[in-house]
Amino acid sequence: MELKFLKRNRTLIITIDGEIDHHTCEILRGETERALEKMGGKNIVFRMGGVSFMDSSGIGAMIGRYKDIQRLGGKIAIAEANDRVGQIFLLSAMQSLIPSFPNIDLALEYVEGGKE
Repeated sequence: MELKFLKRNRTLIITIDGEIDHHTCEILRGETERALEKMGGKNIVFRMGGVSFMDSSGIGAMIGRYKDIQRLGGKIAIAEANDRVGQIFLLSAMQSLIPSFPNIDLALEYVEGGKE
């Protein structure tokens, strides 16, 4: 798994490429926490177009980040999820917690602009 971090205003944009599974979810958690602390953000947008696989550990990692962001008073969203990840979010009902958007601009509008 490869992670790329970019800050825009108070939003941390995390581009994920590769697999999110029990081997990589701790890396995702730790690096996300460090980046949030370093960059001072309160929102997260995960760009997931390059995610090739995600298992239940990945779902747990996403829910954990959701809880972290809730404590900060921020918002979290998914952008550009491919069909495979979209199915996982749909089947696990994660979209009720973490909305998914077809592109980064809509996701940023949601987290920064407060649009539901």
